[in-house]
Amino acid sequence: MATRARRSHRRTEALSRERIVEAAVELLDAAGEGGLTFRALTDRLATGPGAIYWHVANKGELLDAATDAVVAAALAVEPAALPDSPRDEIRAVALGLFEATEEHPWLGAQLAAQLSRNPAGTVTPRIFESLGRRVRALGVPRGDRFTATSALMHYILGAAGQNAANTTGAAALGPDADRAEFLDAVSTAWEELDADDYPFTRAVADELREHDDREQFLAGIDLILAGITALHPPDAQARTSPAT
Repeated sequence: MATRARRSHRRTEALSRERIVEAAVELLDAAGEGGLTFRALTDRLATGPGAIYWHVANKGELLDAATDAVVAAALAVEPAALPDSPRDEIRAVALGLFEATEEHPWLGAQLAAQLSRNPAGTVTPRIFESLGRRVRALGVPRGDRFTATSALMHYILGAAGQNAANTTGAAALGPDADRAEFLDAVSTAWEELDADDYPFTRAVADELREHDDREQFLAGIDLILAGITALHPPDAQARTSPAT
């Protein structure tokens, strides 16, 4: 009887919501949203669909749960491991989300969908809260925090999503595709544009060839943070009072 109980416990663990979401993330990483089906999930978990439907009602709920799990892991910044600086923490949060979209190419599209389809769900508030607390800690006055946090959030999700789309697009070119060669080809095409119509694009073509995506992303974060602190001088009370 004790053996049967232990086996039942193992089956329950294997079919927990957390394990189902973990398997869903694995399928999404391997084959994208199209590869996430309940048939593929039951095969991976070696179970029947009824056991899965006990935990998740449909594919939409499963996608939301997978997105939330990846975002929660990306936002798990340890304050003790960072300098005592809200600015550095914002950069760490931003980079965590950027790297998550690199590791999980499907994530960018799902984050965009969450913003438009389900902004009251857990994902959007989770990101907004993580950034907003740190914006408040910068000393941004209360009336300016929503706009400042929104600007950071939209930049992070937009730039990270575009980077993920670029990665997916490059993968579609085939296993022999080379990023440096691709950028060189685009840069060369920019350099050959009409000088009267595209003077700026021609001038920065070489920078496109040499740029680093992660460094460029963080430079954008620094520009936004510089603008926030310049436009909204720190409010000393806001820095010291969590209630304001």
